[in-house]
Amino acid sequence: MSEVVNQSLQKIAKGTGVVFIGTIIGMFLGFLGRVLIARFFTQAEYGIYSLALVILNIAVLLSTIGLQQGTPRQIAYYRGKTNVTRVQEVVSSSLQIALIASILLSIILFLASDTISLQIFHEPELVLLLKIFSIAIPFSVLTNVFASIFQGFDDVKPRVYFMNIRSGLFLLLLVLVILLGLPFQGVIYAFIASIIVACIIFAVYFLKKVSFSLKGINFATTPIRKELLVFSLPLLITMMLGQMLNWTDTLMLGYFRDSNIVGLYNGALPLARLILLILSSSGFIYLPIATGVYSKGSLEEMRRIYQVLTKWIFSVTIPLFFLFFLFPEVVLSFIFGANYVQASHALRILSFGFMFHVFLGINSYSLLVMGETRFLMLASSFTAIFNIILNAALIPTFGMTGAAFATTFSYLLGNILSSTKLYKLSKIHPFTRNYVKLLSVSIFLLSLTYVFTSHLKVEFWMLLFFLFIFLVGYGLLSLLTRSLDNEDITILLTLEKRMGISVTPLKRFLEKFI
Repeated sequence: MSEVVNQSLQKIAKGTGVVFIGTIIGMFLGFLGRVLIARFFTQAEYGIYSLALVILNIAVLLSTIGLQQGTPRQIAYYRGKTNVTRVQEVVSSSLQIALIASILLSIILFLASDTISLQIFHEPELVLLLKIFSIAIPFSVLTNVFASIFQGFDDVKPRVYFMNIRSGLFLLLLVLVILLGLPFQGVIYAFIASIIVACIIFAVYFLKKVSFSLKGINFATTPIRKELLVFSLPLLITMMLGQMLNWTDTLMLGYFRDSNIVGLYNGALPLARLILLILSSSGFIYLPIATGVYSKGSLEEMRRIYQVLTKWIFSVTIPLFFLFFLFPEVVLSFIFGANYVQASHALRILSFGFMFHVFLGINSYSLLVMGETRFLMLASSFTAIFNIILNAALIPTFGMTGAAFATTFSYLLGNILSSTKLYKLSKIHPFTRNYVKLLSVSIFLLSLTYVFTSHLKVEFWMLLFFLFIFLVGYGLLSLLTRSLDNEDITILLTLEKRMGISVTPLKRFLEKFI
C-alpha cells in the first residue's frame, strides 16, 4: 500500500506544483486585469463587466455538458483498464458534443441578450456586452475540452500554458486600451480577442500532440457517446448548480441592488476565491490519478492519499486565510482602493466559507472518482436552492454582507453533505491525529493574532511582519506537536526534484519529529 500511495502522491505533487504555479500566474494576470478595470473605469462599468462575465461562464458551462469532469474521468478509467479504443472514442465524442452544444448556446445567448439585459437586470448597457460575449462561447468551450482531454492523460501542462496565454494576452490588450484612452467597449473586444487567439493556438497544439487519428468518426449515436453523455449530464447539473454558489450572489445583487454594489462585492469575491486555489489545483490532477487507483479496487490507498493531500492543502492555504480573515480592510484598500473597504465584512465572511471547503478536503472529487454523479447532482440541487432562498432573504436587507453570508452557509451545507456521503461509502475522512494537531495549532495562532491586533491600526506593511510571525509559529508548533507524517517527506522530496533544490538536510531534520 505504501508504494502505491507514495507513487500517487508524487504524481499529484508534481502535477499540483505545475498547476499551482501556472494558476498563480494566470490568476495574477486575471486579477491584475480586474484591478485595472476597477481603477481605470467606473464602478458601474466594472459591475456590468462582472455581470456579463458571469452570464458568459454560465453559457460556457452549459455548452460543456459536464465534459470538463466527465471526459478526464472516463479517459483515466479506460486507461486504467488499458482499453485504447475506448479512450480514442471518448476523445472524439467529447470534441463533437462540445462543438455542437457551444454553437447552439452561442446563438441562443446572442438572440436572448436583449431580454436578459432589459427584462431581468434592467441594464441597457449589458446588451452589447452579451452579444459580443456570445461569439466567445465555442472558443472557450473547446479550450476547456482540450485541457480536459490532456488531464485524462495526467498531463496538466497544456491547461496551464494556454490559460495563461489567454490571461496574458487579455492583460496586454487591456493595457493598450487604457493607454490609448479607448472607451469601455475596448475592454470587451480585448477580452474576446484573447479567448479566440488562445483557442486557435491550443487547437494547433492539440492536433500536433494527439497520438491517434480523429478522422472517420461519424456523428451518429455510438455506445461510447451515449455512455459519455449519461455519465457527464448529471455532472453538468452538478457543476451548474455548484457554480451557482459562485454566481447567485453576484446575479441577485444585480437584481436587488445595482451595478455599483456588484462592483464593490466583486472586489471581495475574487480575493476570497484565492483560498480555493490549492484545492482546485490539487483536484485537477487528483481526479485522473485517484480514478486509476480506484479502478484497481485500491480503496485503502485512496483513503490515505485523501488524508495526506488534505493536510497539505490546508497547511499551504492557511496563510492566505490568515490575511483575508483578520485584515480584510487593509487588503482591500491596498489592492482596489479605499472605496472597496466597504466590502471588508463580505471578504471576511466569504473567506471563512471557502476555508471550510479546504478544511474538509477534496470530497466532491473523490465522489466523482467513485462514480457518484447522481448524489453529486442531488446534493448540488439542494445546496443551490438553499443558496437562492438565503440570497433572496438576506440581500434586500443586508446587501453584499447578506450575499456573503448566503454563500458561506451554502458552502458549509454542501461540504457537510459531500463529506458525510463519502464517509458512509468508503470511511474516507481527513481527520487523522496529525491533521487535528495542525487544526488546533492554526486556531490557537489565529486567536492569538486577533487578540493582539484587535486594538491596533494595522498598515499594509505590517501585514508582512504578522504573516512572518504566523508562519514561524505554525512551523515550530507543527514540529513540537509532531504533526508530520512519513508521506510528507515523500512530497517534500518530489518538490525538491521539481525545484532542483537540495533539501536533504531539511529531510534529516524533519525525520526527527515524525
